[in-house]
Amino acid sequence: MTFNLIPYVAVWSVIALAVVVLFIMRKMVSSKEDDNVHLLHGTVTEQVVVAKKLDVIDKWGKILTVIAVIMGAAIATAYVYSAFGTRGF
Repeated sequence: MTFNLIPYVAVWSVIALAVVVLFIMRKMVSSKEDDNVHLLHGTVTEQVVVAKKLDVIDKWGKILTVIAVIMGAAIATAYVYSAFGTRGF
């Protein structure tokens, strides 16, 4: 039995690319982050905005990474099954 894995690999590739894009976005946003707490009025709001952006990016990065890993493992399992399942090991 053979499976057509091309659509699944295409979807997995898009998800993996999204994870890479989120990683790059996080690096760009975190470069604006200041690790020191400033007590001036304007600076604190800037730090809060950057922290909120990083929280959103981290949340979606974790979700998409888990999906990509699980989907990749499922595709690999389907490939191994289709390659060796009917013939045996």
